[in-house]
Amino acid sequence: MSYLMEKLLILPGILLGISIHEFAHGYAAVKMGDDTPLMQGRLTLNPLKHLDPLGFMCLLLFGFGWAKPVMINRRNFKNPRRDDAVVSFAGPLANLLIAFLFVGLMKLTDMYMPYTMTTQIIWEVLRSTVWINLVLMVFNLIPIPPLDGHHILGSIGGARVWNFYYKYYDQLRFAMLLIIVFRGVGRIITPPILFLYNLLTSIFF
Repeated sequence: MSYLMEKLLILPGILLGISIHEFAHGYAAVKMGDDTPLMQGRLTLNPLKHLDPLGFMCLLLFGFGWAKPVMINRRNFKNPRRDDAVVSFAGPLANLLIAFLFVGLMKLTDMYMPYTMTTQIIWEVLRSTVWINLVLMVFNLIPIPPLDGHHILGSIGGARVWNFYYKYYDQLRFAMLLIIVFRGVGRIITPPILFLYNLLTSIFF
């Protein structure tokens, strides 16, 4: 398979994964009482509203990346600590649900479509969508700013954890950059992604 064809096959999964991830953040925020994502036009599945150019290129070229964060105003939440955790976890959870759904579509393709070149292409698109959504889920759960994981950990840990993040925010972001540059992200996220991928496929196959 050519390099260009490989990138074209993962493109639908990237666009869907980014869109559903950020839509889920926005939807959860609105449900928790903050209309900021709605007013900014982020309550949509249109990928153009959610793409971060650098994050998109990293996903396309390196297999991991990020979207443009949905802006929220935590002062609008009734229970800021709980609601911020819910909103932060909504994106990764949405990616997991999409991965589950597309493994099911892989099974249906395997059962009901005859083996042809077209079927093989469809299979690869479905498989890539599963993988990319698991990447987005696991990558965003890393508890380093600005990823979702640091919001979740801060909301669970309370003031002491948030104070740590505020104090070392720039250093943690720089550490994240070093991990990316020296290809440490793959070593961190690949084992849990493989575990989840094998778990999901074992349910259907």
